[in-house]
Amino acid sequence: MDFTLPDSHIEYQKQVIDFASTLLEDNFIDREQESKFSIDLWRACANFGLFKLLTPREYGGFDEEVDLLKAVLAMEGFGYACRDNGLALGISAQLWTIQLTLVHHATEDQKARFLTKLVSGEYLGAHALTEEIAGSDIYNMQTTAKPVDGGFILNGKKRYVGMAPLADVVITFANARPEMGAFGVTGFLLERNLGGFRSSDNQSKMGLRTHPFGEIIMEDCFVPDRNVLGGVGAGLGICNHSLEYDRCGILASNVGTMEKQLEECVQFAKQRKQFGQSVGKFQSVSNRIANMKIRLETARLLLYKLVWLKQQDKPAMLEASMLKLVLSENFLDSSLDAIRIHGGTGYLTREGIERNLRDAVGGVIYAGTSDIQRNIIAKFCGL
Repeated sequence: MDFTLPDSHIEYQKQVIDFASTLLEDNFIDREQESKFSIDLWRACANFGLFKLLTPREYGGFDEEVDLLKAVLAMEGFGYACRDNGLALGISAQLWTIQLTLVHHATEDQKARFLTKLVSGEYLGAHALTEEIAGSDIYNMQTTAKPVDGGFILNGKKRYVGMAPLADVVITFANARPEMGAFGVTGFLLERNLGGFRSSDNQSKMGLRTHPFGEIIMEDCFVPDRNVLGGVGAGLGICNHSLEYDRCGILASNVGTMEKQLEECVQFAKQRKQFGQSVGKFQSVSNRIANMKIRLETARLLLYKLVWLKQQDKPAMLEASMLKLVLSENFLDSSLDAIRIHGGTGYLTREGIERNLRDAVGGVIYAGTSDIQRNIIAKFCGL
Protein backbone atom coordinates (compact mmCIF):
# COMPACT_ATOMS: atom_id res chain seq x y z
CA MET A 1 0.00 0.00 0.00
CA ASP A 2 1.58 3.24 -1.18
CA PHE A 3 0.43 6.56 0.27
CA THR A 4 2.80 8.64 -1.86
CA LEU A 5 1.05 11.42 -3.79
CA PRO A 6 2.36 12.51 -7.21
CA ASP A 7 4.78 15.43 -7.01
CA SER A 8 2.95 17.20 -9.83
CA HIS A 9 -0.31 17.05 -7.86
CA ILE A 10 1.33 18.39 -4.69
CA GLU A 11 2.86 21.23 -6.68
CA TYR A 12 -0.50 22.12 -8.20
CA GLN A 13 -2.10 22.02 -4.75
CA LYS A 14 0.51 24.54 -3.57
CA GLN A 15 -0.36 26.78 -6.51
CA VAL A 16 -4.03 26.57 -5.55
CA ILE A 17 -3.20 27.48 -1.95
CA ASP A 18 -1.15 30.48 -3.08
CA PHE A 19 -3.96 31.60 -5.36
CA ALA A 20 -6.75 31.08 -2.82
CA SER A 21 -4.85 32.80 -0.01
CA THR A 22 -4.99 36.10 -1.90
CA LEU A 23 -8.47 35.59 -3.32
CA LEU A 24 -10.54 37.20 -0.62
CA GLU A 25 -8.96 40.59 -0.16
CA ASP A 26 -12.42 42.14 0.01
CA ASN A 27 -15.26 42.69 2.48
CA PHE A 28 -15.94 38.98 2.86
CA ILE A 29 -17.53 39.19 6.32
CA ASP A 30 -20.03 41.75 5.06
CA ARG A 31 -20.77 39.72 1.93
CA GLU A 32 -21.30 36.60 4.02
CA GLN A 33 -23.68 38.38 6.37
CA GLU A 34 -25.60 39.83 3.42
CA SER A 35 -25.66 36.54 1.46
CA LYS A 36 -23.90 38.06 -1.55
CA PHE A 37 -22.34 35.92 -4.26
CA SER A 38 -19.29 37.39 -6.02
CA ILE A 39 -19.23 36.75 -9.76
CA ASP A 40 -15.81 38.41 -9.86
CA LEU A 41 -14.35 35.76 -7.53
CA TRP A 42 -16.04 33.02 -9.56
CA ARG A 43 -14.45 34.29 -12.75
CA ALA A 44 -11.10 34.68 -11.00
CA CYS A 45 -11.30 30.99 -10.12
CA ALA A 46 -12.18 30.20 -13.74
CA ASN A 47 -9.28 32.29 -15.04
CA PHE A 48 -6.93 30.50 -12.65
CA GLY A 49 -8.14 27.21 -14.12
CA LEU A 50 -10.08 25.50 -11.32
CA PHE A 51 -12.90 24.55 -13.68
CA LYS A 52 -10.41 22.81 -15.96
CA LEU A 53 -10.37 20.03 -13.39
CA LEU A 54 -12.50 16.95 -14.12
CA THR A 55 -12.83 17.89 -17.80
CA PRO A 56 -10.87 16.43 -20.75
CA ARG A 57 -8.56 18.72 -22.67
CA GLU A 58 -10.69 18.65 -25.81
CA TYR A 59 -13.38 20.55 -23.90
CA GLY A 60 -11.03 23.01 -22.22
CA GLY A 61 -9.73 20.87 -19.35
CA PHE A 62 -6.21 20.18 -18.13
CA ASP A 63 -5.51 16.60 -19.18
CA GLU A 64 -6.44 14.05 -21.79
CA GLU A 65 -8.24 12.02 -19.14
CA VAL A 66 -10.10 13.11 -16.00
CA ASP A 67 -7.84 13.02 -12.93
CA LEU A 68 -9.94 12.60 -9.76
CA LEU A 69 -7.00 12.78 -7.36
CA LYS A 70 -5.74 16.05 -8.81
CA ALA A 71 -9.18 17.59 -8.42
CA VAL A 72 -9.57 16.39 -4.82
CA LEU A 73 -6.13 17.65 -3.80
CA ALA A 74 -6.77 20.98 -5.52
CA MET A 75 -10.04 21.54 -3.68
CA GLU A 76 -8.48 20.39 -0.41
CA GLY A 77 -5.89 23.13 -0.92
CA PHE A 78 -8.60 25.63 -1.82
CA GLY A 79 -10.48 24.86 1.39
CA TYR A 80 -7.28 25.29 3.39
CA ALA A 81 -6.56 28.77 2.06
CA CYS A 82 -9.99 30.21 1.27
CA ARG A 83 -12.30 31.35 4.08
CA ASP A 84 -15.35 31.35 1.81
CA ASN A 85 -16.88 27.89 2.23
CA GLY A 86 -19.84 28.93 0.07
CA LEU A 87 -17.56 29.69 -2.87
CA ALA A 88 -15.73 26.39 -2.33
CA LEU A 89 -19.04 24.50 -2.33
CA GLY A 90 -20.16 26.24 -5.52
CA ILE A 91 -16.96 25.30 -7.31
CA SER A 92 -17.06 21.71 -6.05
CA ALA A 93 -20.72 21.30 -6.97
CA GLN A 94 -20.12 22.48 -10.53
CA LEU A 95 -17.09 20.21 -10.91
CA TRP A 96 -18.56 17.03 -9.46
CA THR A 97 -22.31 17.20 -10.11
CA ILE A 98 -22.39 19.08 -13.41
CA GLN A 99 -19.16 18.94 -15.40
CA LEU A 100 -18.27 15.36 -14.46
CA THR A 101 -21.86 14.23 -15.08
CA LEU A 102 -21.65 15.75 -18.57
CA VAL A 103 -18.29 14.07 -19.18
CA HIS A 104 -19.77 10.67 -18.30
CA HIS A 105 -23.28 10.91 -19.74
CA ALA A 106 -23.66 13.74 -22.27
CA THR A 107 -23.62 13.40 -26.05
CA GLU A 108 -20.77 14.95 -28.02
CA ASP A 109 -23.12 17.75 -29.06
CA GLN A 110 -24.05 18.46 -25.41
CA LYS A 111 -20.41 18.44 -24.31
CA ALA A 112 -19.47 20.84 -27.08
CA ARG A 113 -22.32 23.21 -26.24
CA PHE A 114 -21.98 23.28 -22.45
CA LEU A 115 -18.66 21.99 -21.12
CA THR A 116 -16.40 24.58 -22.72
CA LYS A 117 -18.56 27.44 -21.43
CA LEU A 118 -18.68 25.96 -17.93
CA VAL A 119 -14.90 25.52 -17.87
CA SER A 120 -14.28 29.10 -19.01
CA GLY A 121 -16.62 30.57 -16.40
CA GLU A 122 -18.97 31.97 -19.04
CA TYR A 123 -21.71 29.62 -17.82
CA LEU A 124 -22.74 28.81 -14.26
CA GLY A 125 -24.32 25.41 -13.70
CA ALA A 126 -26.81 23.89 -11.27
CA HIS A 127 -27.99 20.39 -10.40
CA ALA A 128 -31.70 20.19 -9.51
CA LEU A 129 -33.05 16.99 -8.01
CA THR A 130 -34.87 17.52 -4.68
CA GLU A 131 -38.60 18.29 -4.54
CA GLU A 132 -41.11 19.10 -1.80
CA ILE A 133 -42.07 15.47 -1.19
CA ALA A 134 -39.06 13.87 -2.85
CA GLY A 135 -35.97 14.51 -0.77
CA SER A 136 -34.37 11.35 0.58
CA ASP A 137 -37.10 9.46 -1.31
CA ILE A 138 -35.86 11.12 -4.47
CA TYR A 139 -37.38 8.75 -7.05
CA ASN A 140 -40.84 9.66 -5.80
CA MET A 141 -40.40 12.89 -7.76
CA GLN A 142 -43.52 14.60 -9.08
CA THR A 143 -41.91 16.56 -11.92
CA THR A 144 -43.17 15.15 -15.21
CA ALA A 145 -41.87 15.13 -18.76
CA LYS A 146 -44.55 14.68 -21.42
CA PRO A 147 -43.30 13.58 -24.87
CA VAL A 148 -44.26 15.92 -27.71
CA ASP A 149 -42.99 16.44 -31.24
CA GLY A 150 -39.30 17.33 -31.06
CA GLY A 151 -38.92 17.06 -27.30
CA PHE A 152 -40.68 17.07 -23.93
CA ILE A 153 -42.90 19.38 -21.88
CA LEU A 154 -41.68 19.59 -18.28
CA ASN A 155 -43.81 20.60 -15.31
CA GLY A 156 -42.63 20.68 -11.71
CA LYS A 157 -40.54 22.46 -9.10
CA LYS A 158 -37.13 21.64 -7.65
CA ARG A 159 -36.07 22.89 -4.22
CA TYR A 160 -32.80 23.62 -2.41
CA VAL A 161 -30.86 24.10 -5.65
CA GLY A 162 -27.40 25.61 -5.35
CA MET A 163 -26.77 28.36 -7.94
CA ALA A 164 -30.42 28.26 -9.00
CA PRO A 165 -30.86 32.07 -9.15
CA LEU A 166 -27.91 32.46 -11.54
CA ALA A 167 -27.46 29.19 -13.42
CA ASP A 168 -27.26 29.28 -17.21
CA VAL A 169 -27.63 25.50 -17.53
CA VAL A 170 -29.35 23.12 -15.12
CA ILE A 171 -29.15 19.35 -14.98
CA THR A 172 -32.58 18.28 -13.76
CA PHE A 173 -34.68 15.14 -13.65
CA ALA A 174 -38.31 14.40 -14.44
CA ASN A 175 -40.37 11.27 -14.90
CA ALA A 176 -41.10 10.68 -18.59
CA ARG A 177 -42.82 7.35 -17.90
CA PRO A 178 -44.64 7.62 -14.56
CA GLU A 179 -46.15 4.17 -14.96
CA MET A 180 -42.62 2.73 -14.72
CA GLY A 181 -41.80 4.45 -11.43
CA ALA A 182 -38.10 5.11 -10.92
CA PHE A 183 -37.29 3.53 -14.28
CA GLY A 184 -39.08 6.37 -16.04
CA VAL A 185 -36.85 9.06 -14.52
CA THR A 186 -35.00 10.99 -17.21
CA GLY A 187 -32.29 13.64 -17.14
CA PHE A 188 -32.62 16.95 -18.97
CA LEU A 189 -30.43 19.95 -19.66
CA LEU A 190 -32.38 23.14 -19.01
CA GLU A 191 -31.14 26.40 -20.48
CA ARG A 192 -31.96 29.78 -19.05
CA ASN A 193 -33.57 30.98 -22.28
CA LEU A 194 -36.10 28.14 -22.52
CA GLY A 195 -39.71 29.24 -22.32
CA GLY A 196 -41.46 28.08 -19.16
CA PHE A 197 -38.24 27.93 -17.15
CA ARG A 198 -37.59 30.30 -14.27
CA SER A 199 -35.80 30.37 -10.95
CA SER A 200 -36.52 31.96 -7.58
CA ASP A 201 -34.53 34.72 -5.93
CA ASN A 202 -31.71 33.78 -3.57
CA GLN A 203 -33.04 32.28 -0.35
CA SER A 204 -31.41 33.22 2.95
CA LYS A 205 -30.00 30.34 4.97
CA MET A 206 -28.05 29.52 8.12
CA GLY A 207 -24.65 29.03 6.53
CA LEU A 208 -22.87 28.85 3.18
CA ARG A 209 -24.49 32.22 2.55
CA THR A 210 -22.24 33.27 -0.33
CA HIS A 211 -23.49 30.26 -2.31
CA PRO A 212 -26.78 31.25 -4.04
CA PHE A 213 -29.68 28.97 -3.24
CA GLY A 214 -33.21 28.72 -4.56
CA GLU A 215 -35.87 26.93 -6.59
CA ILE A 216 -36.17 25.87 -10.22
CA ILE A 217 -39.69 26.13 -11.65
CA MET A 218 -40.83 24.47 -14.87
CA GLU A 219 -44.26 25.41 -16.22
CA ASP A 220 -44.98 23.86 -19.60
CA CYS A 221 -41.27 24.14 -20.28
CA PHE A 222 -40.35 22.74 -23.69
CA VAL A 223 -37.02 20.91 -23.74
CA PRO A 224 -35.80 19.72 -27.16
CA ASP A 225 -34.71 16.13 -27.75
CA ARG A 226 -31.08 17.26 -28.09
CA ASN A 227 -31.17 18.26 -24.40
CA VAL A 228 -32.17 14.83 -23.07
CA LEU A 229 -29.30 13.51 -20.95
CA GLY A 230 -28.42 9.86 -21.47
CA GLY A 231 -31.70 8.79 -23.04
CA VAL A 232 -35.26 8.35 -21.79
CA GLY A 233 -35.34 6.33 -18.58
CA ALA A 234 -31.61 6.68 -17.95
CA GLY A 235 -32.05 9.08 -15.03
CA LEU A 236 -31.94 6.37 -12.35
CA GLY A 237 -28.58 5.11 -13.59
CA ILE A 238 -27.18 8.62 -14.00
CA CYS A 239 -28.18 9.61 -10.46
CA ASN A 240 -26.74 6.48 -8.85
CA HIS A 241 -23.53 6.72 -10.86
CA SER A 242 -23.09 10.42 -10.17
CA LEU A 243 -23.77 10.12 -6.44
CA GLU A 244 -20.58 8.13 -5.86
CA TYR A 245 -18.51 10.84 -7.52
CA ASP A 246 -20.51 13.63 -5.89
CA ARG A 247 -19.90 12.23 -2.41
CA CYS A 248 -16.29 11.65 -3.36
CA GLY A 249 -15.39 15.25 -4.03
CA ILE A 250 -18.05 17.75 -3.03
CA LEU A 251 -16.72 17.93 0.55
CA ALA A 252 -13.01 17.72 -0.31
CA SER A 253 -12.51 21.40 0.49
CA ASN A 254 -13.71 20.71 4.03
CA VAL A 255 -10.65 18.53 4.63
CA GLY A 256 -8.46 21.53 3.90
CA THR A 257 -10.65 23.76 6.08
CA MET A 258 -10.36 21.28 8.95
CA GLU A 259 -6.58 21.30 8.65
CA LYS A 260 -6.44 25.10 8.78
CA GLN A 261 -8.94 25.07 11.64
CA LEU A 262 -6.74 22.68 13.62
CA GLU A 263 -3.62 24.77 13.05
CA GLU A 264 -5.37 27.91 14.26
CA CYS A 265 -6.71 26.14 17.35
CA VAL A 266 -3.24 24.82 18.25
CA GLN A 267 -1.74 28.29 17.83
CA PHE A 268 -4.46 29.87 19.99
CA ALA A 269 -4.13 27.18 22.68
CA LYS A 270 -0.40 27.90 22.91
CA GLN A 271 -0.76 31.68 23.08
CA ARG A 272 -3.83 32.07 25.30
CA LYS A 273 -2.85 32.16 28.99
CA GLN A 274 -5.07 31.38 31.96
CA PHE A 275 -4.09 30.55 35.54
CA GLY A 276 -0.44 31.13 34.67
CA GLN A 277 -0.15 28.72 31.76
CA SER A 278 -1.21 28.17 28.15
CA VAL A 279 -4.77 26.85 27.89
CA GLY A 280 -3.42 24.01 25.75
CA LYS A 281 -1.93 22.55 28.92
CA PHE A 282 -5.41 21.92 30.25
CA GLN A 283 -6.62 18.46 29.34
CA SER A 284 -10.09 19.66 28.40
CA VAL A 285 -8.51 21.76 25.64
CA SER A 286 -5.77 19.34 24.56
CA ASN A 287 -8.29 16.49 24.28
CA ARG A 288 -10.42 18.55 21.91
CA ILE A 289 -7.39 19.26 19.74
CA ALA A 290 -6.47 15.57 19.73
CA ASN A 291 -9.99 14.71 18.61
CA MET A 292 -9.81 17.32 15.85
CA LYS A 293 -6.59 15.74 14.56
CA ILE A 294 -8.11 12.26 14.58
CA ARG A 295 -11.23 13.48 12.75
CA LEU A 296 -9.10 15.20 10.10
CA GLU A 297 -6.92 12.19 9.37
CA THR A 298 -9.84 9.74 9.40
CA ALA A 299 -11.75 11.85 6.89
CA ARG A 300 -8.68 12.31 4.70
CA LEU A 301 -7.95 8.57 4.56
CA LEU A 302 -11.54 7.76 3.60
CA LEU A 303 -11.44 10.48 0.93
CA TYR A 304 -8.23 9.22 -0.64
CA LYS A 305 -9.43 5.62 -0.54
CA LEU A 306 -12.64 6.54 -2.35
CA VAL A 307 -10.68 8.46 -4.99
CA TRP A 308 -8.47 5.41 -5.53
CA LEU A 309 -11.49 3.11 -5.91
CA LYS A 310 -13.13 5.37 -8.48
CA GLN A 311 -9.90 5.83 -10.43
CA GLN A 312 -9.75 2.03 -10.61
CA ASP A 313 -13.35 2.12 -11.89
CA LYS A 314 -14.51 0.05 -8.93
CA PRO A 315 -17.98 0.30 -7.36
CA ALA A 316 -17.85 2.33 -4.17
CA MET A 317 -21.35 3.19 -2.97
CA LEU A 318 -20.55 1.92 0.54
CA GLU A 319 -17.28 3.85 0.69
CA ALA A 320 -18.96 6.97 -0.70
CA SER A 321 -21.60 6.84 2.03
CA MET A 322 -18.99 6.29 4.75
CA LEU A 323 -16.96 9.24 3.50
CA LYS A 324 -19.97 11.54 3.24
CA LEU A 325 -21.07 10.62 6.76
CA VAL A 326 -17.67 10.81 8.44
CA LEU A 327 -16.40 13.94 6.69
CA SER A 328 -19.57 15.98 7.20
CA GLU A 329 -20.04 14.93 10.82
CA ASN A 330 -16.34 15.41 11.64
CA PHE A 331 -16.31 18.93 10.22
CA LEU A 332 -19.39 19.77 12.27
CA ASP A 333 -17.92 18.36 15.50
CA SER A 334 -14.53 20.00 14.99
CA SER A 335 -16.14 23.36 14.22
CA LEU A 336 -17.97 23.24 17.55
CA ASP A 337 -14.73 22.28 19.31
CA ALA A 338 -12.98 25.23 17.66
CA ILE A 339 -15.52 27.61 19.16
CA ARG A 340 -15.17 26.04 22.60
CA ILE A 341 -11.38 26.27 22.42
CA HIS A 342 -11.53 29.97 21.53
CA GLY A 343 -14.27 30.74 24.06
CA GLY A 344 -15.95 34.12 23.67
CA THR A 345 -13.64 35.02 20.78
CA GLY A 346 -14.94 32.04 18.85
CA TYR A 347 -18.51 33.20 19.27
CA LEU A 348 -17.91 36.58 17.59
CA THR A 349 -18.82 36.85 13.92
CA ARG A 350 -15.93 39.16 13.06
CA GLU A 351 -13.37 36.52 14.11
CA GLY A 352 -14.67 34.07 11.50
CA ILE A 353 -14.55 31.03 13.78
CA GLU A 354 -18.29 30.53 14.28
CA ARG A 355 -18.89 30.68 10.53
CA ASN A 356 -17.42 27.21 9.98
CA LEU A 357 -19.98 25.76 12.39
CA ARG A 358 -22.87 27.34 10.51
CA ASP A 359 -21.42 26.20 7.19
CA ALA A 360 -20.76 22.67 8.46
CA VAL A 361 -24.41 22.07 9.34
CA GLY A 362 -25.33 22.05 5.66
CA GLY A 363 -22.89 19.21 5.00
CA VAL A 364 -24.89 16.73 7.08
CA ILE A 365 -27.97 17.47 4.93
CA TYR A 366 -27.10 18.09 1.27
CA ALA A 367 -25.92 15.28 -1.08
CA GLY A 368 -27.71 12.79 1.17
CA THR A 369 -28.36 13.30 4.88
CA SER A 370 -26.25 11.58 7.53
CA ASP A 371 -29.27 9.44 8.40
CA ILE A 372 -29.58 8.21 4.82
CA GLN A 373 -25.84 7.43 4.74
CA ARG A 374 -26.23 5.30 7.86
CA ASN A 375 -29.13 3.46 6.23
CA ILE A 376 -27.00 2.70 3.17
CA ILE A 377 -24.07 1.55 5.30
CA ALA A 378 -26.34 -0.70 7.36
CA LYS A 379 -27.77 -2.22 4.20
CA PHE A 380 -24.28 -3.10 2.97
CA CYS A 381 -23.67 -4.73 6.37
CA GLY A 382 -26.56 -7.07 5.63
CA LEU A 383 -29.40 -5.42 7.54
